[in-house]
Amino acid sequence: MSKRRFMIVAFGGWNDACQAATDTIRHLLDTYESREIGHICCDSYYDYQSSRPMLCNVQGHRRIVWPETTFYEVKADPDNTFYVAMGPEPNFHWSDFCQRALRFADECDVTNVITLGSMFAECTHTRALPLSHSCGDDDDAAEDSYCGPIGIPTVLNYQAAEDGFEAESLWISIPQYLGGDECPAGTLRLLNELSSIMDLALEEGDLAAATEKWRLQADMLVRCNDDLSDYVHHLEHLMDEHGDSDADVSAPHAKQLVEETEEFLRSFDHPAAPED
Repeated sequence: MSKRRFMIVAFGGWNDACQAATDTIRHLLDTYESREIGHICCDSYYDYQSSRPMLCNVQGHRRIVWPETTFYEVKADPDNTFYVAMGPEPNFHWSDFCQRALRFADECDVTNVITLGSMFAECTHTRALPLSHSCGDDDDAAEDSYCGPIGIPTVLNYQAAEDGFEAESLWISIPQYLGGDECPAGTLRLLNELSSIMDLALEEGDLAAATEKWRLQADMLVRCNDDLSDYVHHLEHLMDEHGDSDADVSAPHAKQLVEETEEFLRSFDHPAAPED
């Protein structure tokens, strides 16, 4: 049996709540020896009014950094090499963009493509963050299939499967009441799932300590807001009532959580009339 070779891809923007997905790639690049092997940068893929070029100082020289997706080779140890890619979600020509990305994968003899994403959801920081793990264009069990808007990770995942790669997609859910700050808990959960898929003990670094600090800060935020505290307790009740809080949340389960939570939130807009 030939050895599996992985490419892990994440995009900033709509698919990257709290930067949990792209922070997973950054963590891998910061942790292991890596080198850039290529990039996709072309005017035909980006709207520069939404993904603006950046003016930066590089070794004392000012230069313009254009939006691009960069590919890296990462050496976890002498026996394990994998590839990662990261960049802003392109605005145009997604099919052509994915074909170019998969050419990199093919040139590197990649067998498995894993896309990462993070999204805001009706979940709570006091429970394990829900993780969705799907494989390629697997449509088993129609009741579990998502119908709605998608981002470039999903398009790349499906195209990879059609081109013969083993394709998997990981999406982590982030508590929407915590806003846009970084979410190390989401990054850590994605990293641990990657470790399991790749059968490789990826180093956590300071993610565990950062996650504990993140939870303590969230606890403090909840204690300072009675309405938010009620909301979080409501989510805890729903998650516990519908099953193991550490289990991944299926689409029907998630939909039910959202519907029940929306009903709960409407109660704040329309309080019950006081009794005489």
